Amino acid sequence: MSELVGNPREVLLELAQLRKDYRRQDFKFTREQQARYDLLRDLRRSHVRYYYDNDRVWVGPSNAGKPFEE
Repeated sequence: MSELVGNPREVLLELAQLRKDYRRQDFKFTREQQARYDLLRDLRRSHVRYYYDNDRVWVGPSNAGKPFEE
């Protein structure tokens, strides 16, 4: 595993792998895995918080299936 990952995609991939390991290990993390998971989870949350803080997230009604206005 890489030390500290800054790439959001890599964070998500590593979190997914840790979740798979968690299920394979009878729903238990080792101390190292738990520490890594907590670090990655906090990093992910900070990425998401960044997007919200900088108004880069759509917050409003869904426009799915509605016709375009030209």
